Amino acid sequence: MAEDWAAVARAINARVEELGLRQRELAERSHVSQAIVREIQHHVVERRRSARTLEALSLALNWHPEHLTAVLHGRQPPAVGDPVTSPEEDVPSRLANIERQLRAITYRLDEMNANLNKVVARVDEGAD
Repeated sequence: MAEDWAAVARAINARVEELGLRQRELAERSHVSQAIVREIQHHVVERRRSARTLEALSLALNWHPEHLTAVLHGRQPPAVGDPVTSPEEDVPSRLANIERQLRAITYRLDEMNANLNKVVARVDEGAD
């Protein structure tokens, strides 16, 4: 099946709107450059992207790591709790799964840190 980058753009745009994110915020959350996010979101440059880019964007949008890859290939995206599929249970696949999990943990910690900073700022404002 052909790759459907327009479907990827639609999925990202709908989710960004749903979450109330700006392009810059998505780039920061995913650690993907804003230029690449813009290209994908606006479907202006159709070229192959790394699986890690789609995975990072999926995680930043609170989706399963393989969500955008499934959309790209016209498949039903997996649910958030579904296991990450791997063609083989070899060492490189296992390491890739560990990296995925670490990225997800890092993202969650960044999110928690941002929320904590907001709470601290509010407390500081109240102390003045």
